[in-house]
Amino acid sequence: MGFPLSKLCFEGPEEKLNGTDMAQLAIYVTSVACYQALAHAGVVGPVAATAGLSLGEFTALHLAGAFDFVTGLNLVRLRGEAMQEAAVASPSGMVALIGADEAQSQKLCADVLADAVARPGEVLVPANFNCPGQVVISGSLAACERSLQMAEKAGLKATALKVAGAFHSPLMQPAADRLAAALDKANWNTPRLTVLSNVTAHPHDAGDVGSIKKRLVDQLTKPVRWSDCVKHLLLHPPGGATRFVELAPNKVLSGLMRRIDRNVKVENFAEPSAP
Repeated sequence: MGFPLSKLCFEGPEEKLNGTDMAQLAIYVTSVACYQALAHAGVVGPVAATAGLSLGEFTALHLAGAFDFVTGLNLVRLRGEAMQEAAVASPSGMVALIGADEAQSQKLCADVLADAVARPGEVLVPANFNCPGQVVISGSLAACERSLQMAEKAGLKATALKVAGAFHSPLMQPAADRLAAALDKANWNTPRLTVLSNVTAHPHDAGDVGSIKKRLVDQLTKPVRWSDCVKHLLLHPPGGATRFVELAPNKVLSGLMRRIDRNVKVENFAEPSAP
């Protein structure tokens, strides 16, 4: 990478670590390191399927053997930098809607864009379907700001997210174009595991690398259907697998699972266990 990523992770500064470009690198490396440690210790045995939310899809594909660690590292670095640049180029943001479903989020976005003060070219779209009752919308900054007020009138709780830009929206098209070029140059293998696509909420076609690349590019401008990804795994468990493990560095997916199906336990390894 040309700099000590571990030093940034362990010592900060936090503001730099939380930037889109650095955060994506750090999360990818930490997740892979966590998996390798668990596998080495025998805590995790053979894996039947992998899935990751947004950036996590790259980790999932690496663990499935689609590309080696360094290839993934370079792709993630470019993706983070491209997304950061696209965010800086167009003032934008994201808003979490609590209590909304897909239809409500789409209606809110349409109402905001149809508002009398809307400007030509404004963007506002559903970006993340994380779990029942939790949808994130993404778009132009002015549209996001109006959505906060209009959501309240619609009986929804809306919170502006502290993010660099409108991820998973058409405003990320410049980043998608750069990622597409990088994916075409990378060395790929046929994934040996089932890997879920964020865009379709169905397994990638392991025999069609071109399709996998396209889905990764689409992910930058289309919504992440995480809730549906999990539901697919629950309804069609690959190899009959029933154990869910969330890798470091956080517990976000464990929390989402409690909203998707609270009867399913997720083992989380974001924090080291006691000796």
